[in-house]
Amino acid sequence: MDQFLLQKLLQPIEALQAESKVKLEVYPHEELYRHLARSIADEIKEHNAKGEPTRLILPVGPKPHYPLLAEIINKERISCRNLYTFNMDEYLDWQGRPVPVDHPLSFRGFMDKNFFRLLDPELRLPDEHIFFPDPRNLDRLAEAIEAVGGIDTCYGGIGIHGHIAFNEPPISRYYRVTLEEFRHSTTRILPLAPETITMNASRSAGGNFLDFPPMAVTIGMKEILAARRIRLYADGGEWQRFAVRMALAGPVCIEYPVTLLQEHPDAAIITDTETAKAPVMHP
Repeated sequence: MDQFLLQKLLQPIEALQAESKVKLEVYPHEELYRHLARSIADEIKEHNAKGEPTRLILPVGPKPHYPLLAEIINKERISCRNLYTFNMDEYLDWQGRPVPVDHPLSFRGFMDKNFFRLLDPELRLPDEHIFFPDPRNLDRLAEAIEAVGGIDTCYGGIGIHGHIAFNEPPISRYYRVTLEEFRHSTTRILPLAPETITMNASRSAGGNFLDFPPMAVTIGMKEILAARRIRLYADGGEWQRFAVRMALAGPVCIEYPVTLLQEHPDAAIITDTETAKAPVMHP
């Protein structure tokens, strides 16, 4: 990497914040998930008050905010009857089929247990308002988003190499995807990058690579970037520090897809104080 760029990225986070096109907010770790839950709840309340639907892209990662969000909705009696959710992605087995809902790593299963079914029945969004990318009908997600009038806010996280959802850098010795093509990518099936499997298996499966799903179906960058707002939450600590800094001040590049946020008119990264620290190399 160019040494001038590297030195720039290793500046105090306040310096990057001052010059970045992407807004940055930093909170103590224990406040981050409450902030995310509160933000989603307030957005639903605001649209309800206007008699408008709420249309959100949601991640599984970050995750701890979902029970908090359900608690807020139930306590404050926030109706989700006019809420539409579009989950970012789902794991697939080696044949490209979705893992079963009862699989420990199923994103659909996680959302059912930790959010949808925690809502009081009279507040719960209808099942037909819940969308996941479908490897058997790749255009369904984009068509459903268009049918409800587009996305109000895309909430998400940031992967180890700056991916949003499973929009990993499409880098290969055999073919080339241009930045423009990647920017307009839509829902698709893809093999997971080795570093993603390593990271996710370490964090979610105790390092068990043997049974880890090797593929995924993901919403595309086109749908994410078309959202009226983008809010990414970074809670990873040490491993996520460089990706956050690339998002703020790195060149827009396919190697770190999150840098495309710099082209969006209303994008923000919300992180904790640990992740906001400068990356440090050590043995």
